Amino acid sequence: MNEIIFLVEEALEGGYTAKAIGESIFTEADTMDEIKVNIKEAVECHFDEGKKPKLIRLHMIKEEVIAV
Repeated sequence: MNEIIFLVEEALEGGYTAKAIGESIFTEADTMDEIKVNIKEAVECHFDEGKKPKLIRLHMIKEEVIAV
């Protein structure tokens, strides 16, 4: 596997959540810096040696509401 993609969203209660596409990996953190560290650690734990992706891609989702 060359890369893995995570959907990163702001959590309603604050902080961030990240979920891998196509793998059973989920993590959360209070800050963007922490979520990046947690994602790296989760990928390290999930894959066997030699099978880890070489690249982690983050797809950031930000929801905004505009009043009319």
